[in-house]
Amino acid sequence: MIRTPGQNTRHYGIGAVNYFSGETVVIVRQHKRRCEIAQLLAQLLHKHPTETIFVTWDNCNTHQDDEVEAVVRQAQGRLVLLYLPTYSPWLNPIEMLWRHFRREVTHCELFVNMQALTAATLEFFDRYNQTPKMVLSIIGAIS
Repeated sequence: MIRTPGQNTRHYGIGAVNYFSGETVVIVRQHKRRCEIAQLLAQLLHKHPTETIFVTWDNCNTHQDDEVEAVVRQAQGRLVLLYLPTYSPWLNPIEMLWRHFRREVTHCELFVNMQALTAATLEFFDRYNQTPKMVLSIIGAIS
């Protein structure tokens, strides 16, 4: 007999990586909707209050909405959205970091509950924020 986990739940990691510094910003949410994407953009603006921020991302429908546009307008030119061609995730450097995260944290691992998984996720990104050169290496920004 094998115990089943019961009702499956999902949480989503939504993040950004600075291609030049290796710094990451990741939030974990129960949903990956337009409002969560807007939250990530607002967090990036808060973290970098004076710089212009270029965000490269895919053409997912959650990236194109009034909530996202409101954050862009509020940034008054400091937030520039660059859309990648459709169906080309390999062009987005953070995808390599997500792959590394899955191998190191979630591959063949069982977590007692969602809180334990979330804690392991945040610990991974906190740890890698301490070694930004490692992040740059993972995303292919340095040799």
